[in-house]
Amino acid sequence: MDRLLGRPFTTRSEVFARRGVAATSQPLATQAALELLRRGGSAVDAAIGANAVLCVVEPTGSGLGGDLFAQVFDPQTAGAVGLNGSGRSPRDLTRDIFSERGLTRIPARGPLSVTVPGCVDAWTELHARFGRLPFAEVLEPAIGYAREGFPVSATIALEWAHGARMLGEYRGFREQFLIEGRAPRCGEIFRNPNLVRTLEAVASGGREAFYGGEIAQRIESALDDLGGFLSVEDLNEHRSSWVDPISTHYRGFEVFELPPNGQGLAAIQILNLLELFDVGSLEFGSAEHIHLLVETKKLAFEDRARWYADPEFCEIPVAELASKEYAQRRARLLDPHRAQTDVPGGDPALDDGDTVCLAVADSSGMLVSLLQSNYRGMGSGVAPDGLGFVLQNRGELFDLRPGRFNTFEAGKRPFHTIIPALVAADGEARLAFGVMGGATQPQGHAQVLSNWIDFGMDLQEAGDAPRVVHQGSSQPTGERQTGGGSVLLEGGFGPACLRGLAERGHEVRHGHGEFGGYQAAGFLPGSDVLVAASDGRKDGHAGGY
Repeated sequence: MDRLLGRPFTTRSEVFARRGVAATSQPLATQAALELLRRGGSAVDAAIGANAVLCVVEPTGSGLGGDLFAQVFDPQTAGAVGLNGSGRSPRDLTRDIFSERGLTRIPARGPLSVTVPGCVDAWTELHARFGRLPFAEVLEPAIGYAREGFPVSATIALEWAHGARMLGEYRGFREQFLIEGRAPRCGEIFRNPNLVRTLEAVASGGREAFYGGEIAQRIESALDDLGGFLSVEDLNEHRSSWVDPISTHYRGFEVFELPPNGQGLAAIQILNLLELFDVGSLEFGSAEHIHLLVETKKLAFEDRARWYADPEFCEIPVAELASKEYAQRRARLLDPHRAQTDVPGGDPALDDGDTVCLAVADSSGMLVSLLQSNYRGMGSGVAPDGLGFVLQNRGELFDLRPGRFNTFEAGKRPFHTIIPALVAADGEARLAFGVMGGATQPQGHAQVLSNWIDFGMDLQEAGDAPRVVHQGSSQPTGERQTGGGSVLLEGGFGPACLRGLAERGHEVRHGHGEFGGYQAAGFLPGSDVLVAASDGRKDGHAGGY
């Protein structure tokens, strides 16, 4: 059936409103955000409240045991600010311990993968700076859904069943997240009374209630029982970091990302490379178009593997990596007719997982892009007794080989995947957005923005358009894969595209579930109209009032 408006792949229209808009991956979270805006809350209040609801209704991608990154466009200063809410490795865990256990990489599950959860501290930092409503009021919707229960939505039910298969061996997980040994089914009511108590403690006591006292003791005890190392002292010492975003200009739009230890710099590097080509003259979804996306990604991701890490432990040449001049040098390696099979990392001085993403805009001019994650779906599997959440497995992303930027060290932040983004044009804030999904994220950022800017798609079309994800470049954990990797294509690309990619030497596969989820909120230029869009790949929607 032909659409009256928009392109054939578009799932719905953009949402327009004048007071506030929000886009999240679950309808109950979007509604919570809008209700908090109606009560007089800021876009940050709405974002925190929506994230807290997602921690209840979408534990497959979020939770109090995970980390958080955010960007805020502050209308008072007319500038972008960033918050790095990622946690550090335990102080008592050393690389020698992994060696003694015969491990060459950090396990994907279990206590050795756990780092300090940064979510709650990040909430309190964001609220202290930009909140208008009382913090307890911001958490009210989440507490209500945890206490009264909520019907599990379809995509989340599928991901929950996967989590049950992967993590069912952990007693705390079984007791708190399964029903009679199975994941809740689509439409089934799920309640989390333990999370009610945790959220109520945070609502009344703030960060101190989470990083000290009984909650911290329960976290330490759960890890002790399983042979882990995270301590109450590690939790007490944790603090989020306010950071200056990094940016680039792409065809007149300024794109803001957060600096390492995240991977936002990779999106900037891809965009800098794409800007050297006339992307808009290509046919969307053609072999020429997809080849260019894949080859620029390969170049950026080799640098990602070599340079991206905790800046407190190494000097990262961020400005050089993000520069246009460096992109011009790297672009010389790109062959428009052949897939690169062994991409060298650059030297600028000389030359999978799930996440939640949400975006909010309010009538004051404030924009928020917020991403929050346990890393691999429901995290490490370690769910401390009586708390109602699972601890993240973000430590898996450390490299255990010595001498690399992302080499494991005690008290260090690992390389991180979640990246919120903002866009400005003509001196005005235009867009807050994100694309969830591990290594998909910088690839998704570049594709969404190119769809919007180069191909003239609206915000909903730009997110709904079929995506491509390249897999097989160097990983932050140290492994390199040569041979060109695999090009995963979402449904919607034609046979001519597949033939053309094969002729260029690409290994093409059809993907399923690797393409992330996108949320966006922003302003129409020259008006007071707000606009939002939400990815049809997830359960959520955009809304406004």
